[in-house]
Amino acid sequence: MTETSCKLDRRSFVGIALRVAGAAGIGGLAAALAVRRGQSGELAWQLDPHKCVSCGNCATYCVLDESAVKCVHSFPMCGYCDLCTGYFQPSPIELKTGAENQLCPTGAIRRQFIEDPYFEYTIDKELCIGCGKCVKGCNAFGNGSLYLQVQHDRCKNCNECAIAVSCPSQAFSRVPAKDAYLLKIRETKA
Repeated sequence: MTETSCKLDRRSFVGIALRVAGAAGIGGLAAALAVRRGQSGELAWQLDPHKCVSCGNCATYCVLDESAVKCVHSFPMCGYCDLCTGYFQPSPIELKTGAENQLCPTGAIRRQFIEDPYFEYTIDKELCIGCGKCVKGCNAFGNGSLYLQVQHDRCKNCNECAIAVSCPSQAFSRVPAKDAYLLKIRETKA
């Protein structure tokens, strides 16, 4: 039997070593970029409730059959009013609390008696179409505790959001996904 030995000359050894080092470097760079992109490169659409004018475009311009924008209620800001202008349509003469005067076209706002004269209002997101009628009523005569927000579990995060393009107040922007919600809170004076 003869023993076959594989001898490498210096040039072959250096060539193989450089290829292995280059492949490892490229692989490491690709892994680092993937980790970096996963941490800070993800963007999401955000609706600024302070800029929103409740125009109704959120209900009609979203590419989804049912808009990804829904009404949100800030309970700490709410006055729990009996005559909630986000819940009832204000008539020119007086505000009436009859069921026929409800402002929401789909009945998405639920009203529950707490104690005289206070009521709690909650939003059924399955019924909400994002029309903003309740938000407009609450902002016009109330304290602004109802506002619209993109629901990121529903949003497809389109490259060019059709709602953002049609927004007259430019209330939509793309922000890092970790900062995706701007919440409306009562502002305190110092």
